[in-house]
Amino acid sequence: MPTDTTFKPTKNPDSFWNTLGFPARGEQLFRALHDGFPFEVFNKLAKVSGLNNITLALSINIKPAALKRRAKAGSFNIDESDKLYRIAEVFKAALDLFENDQKAAQIWIQSKVRGLGYKRPIEMLSTTAETEAVLNLIGRLEHSVFI
Repeated sequence: MPTDTTFKPTKNPDSFWNTLGFPARGEQLFRALHDGFPFEVFNKLAKVSGLNNITLALSINIKPAALKRRAKAGSFNIDESDKLYRIAEVFKAALDLFENDQKAAQIWIQSKVRGLGYKRPIEMLSTTAETEAVLNLIGRLEHSVFI
């Protein structure tokens, strides 16, 4: 008997991933990425991260005209969805680093960071390698490893 594997957010308003409308891990996430995130994920991520729509669009390498097309179509393609997930993952890690201080995480992600060669984390999320560098730095900061 087939089961519905579509992600359904729980009633827990504290869950970062529920706020965005997709799971953090697992098969449901993989399916959501392949199907393409609904356009409302973009607006939810902009709101929670404090990024304006232009900055968020630039961070996923999508031009304004393409963003309008995605809004009209109602969803993103797999690559854009993956980039949105990367941004969400980094912002969640920054929230954890700053003990759920949303404002501090918002400021940090948009500030030049010494450990990233004085680049802004938000500018380093368009590739997997750069995203990993940001996440590695956050991990080092959480564990007080400054090498």
